[in-house]
Amino acid sequence: MSQPNINVVRVGEWSARFRPRALAVVAGCSLVAVALGVLAIGAGAYPMSPSEVVRALGGAGSAADLVIVHDVRLPRVATALLVGSALALSGAVFQTLTRNPLGSPDILGFTQGATTGAMTVIVVIGAGTAALSVGAVVGGVLTGVLMYALLWPRGLHGYRLVLLGIGVAAILTGVNGYLLTRAEIVDAARAVLWLTGSLAGRGWDDAVPLLVAMVVLVPVVLGCERALRMMEMGDDAALSLGVRVERVRLALLTSAVLLASFAAAAAGPVLFVALTAPHLARRLTRAPGPNLVATLCMGAALLVTADWLAQRAFPGRELPVGVVTGLLGGGYLVWLLIAERRAGRI
Repeated sequence: MSQPNINVVRVGEWSARFRPRALAVVAGCSLVAVALGVLAIGAGAYPMSPSEVVRALGGAGSAADLVIVHDVRLPRVATALLVGSALALSGAVFQTLTRNPLGSPDILGFTQGATTGAMTVIVVIGAGTAALSVGAVVGGVLTGVLMYALLWPRGLHGYRLVLLGIGVAAILTGVNGYLLTRAEIVDAARAVLWLTGSLAGRGWDDAVPLLVAMVVLVPVVLGCERALRMMEMGDDAALSLGVRVERVRLALLTSAVLLASFAAAAAGPVLFVALTAPHLARRLTRAPGPNLVATLCMGAALLVTADWLAQRAFPGRELPVGVVTGLLGGGYLVWLLIAERRAGRI
């Protein structure tokens, strides 16, 4: 892979480096996310043109337009943008730290841990939506604590984390299946709906907790990007360059687990966004390293696109967004495995 061009901007003593191609990818993904978000807000039983949507977003338009946009449809699109961004950033961190293209919260067991927490709330406690979200976050965090305790003596990196994550995911999948068989019919139907991953009916109560989490966690992850690039060269090389490897790794893993858990709390276990977004961002930017900003924007664009397809693929019948991401992401995973095998890496 050829090295990308790097431009430098200097203003007095201040300077900044940027890659034009990476900036183009960020701008393109952002444009796609915003454009499809506007189209998604305008679609439905009460159709609105893009210009009407933009006017309503700006506070103009009829009272009906304002209510439909701000109270009904905008929360869903905002949740899609936030969930996609959180999952993509989480996936980029896991893939970089494990140095494995299959590293993502879906495969490492953290999504399954969040699912177990939510299922416990639904089946055992029978609590409402707010408690379900708390259960998902607690389940994901406890899974992270368990894996940290098991791996800490020999380090949290490489194939050890991947193999342990696959094992934990398998165990938790079995636990989730058992909980589902023990549920009452009404609770089981509610659990199955949540398990598919859906943005239907999402309101500001779902989007705001994730937004607050991202306001706190995204600066932490982006602030560690330089250290993360160095850690790609190996722990010894990073240590020689002054990186406090274990402290940075723990901060990044904690942030990635929390991002994945809050995303699951907001929309259920939406699969494969965390896996595919970092790969697509890396291929489009043609730049080494985690490409965190491009990946974040790619995740937002992917999930908004998937939700738009879920609403329009079958007129009169809406699909859960998790079904769309599962179909597209599963196909991408098969292609990735074939490509890795041909390259001799697996």
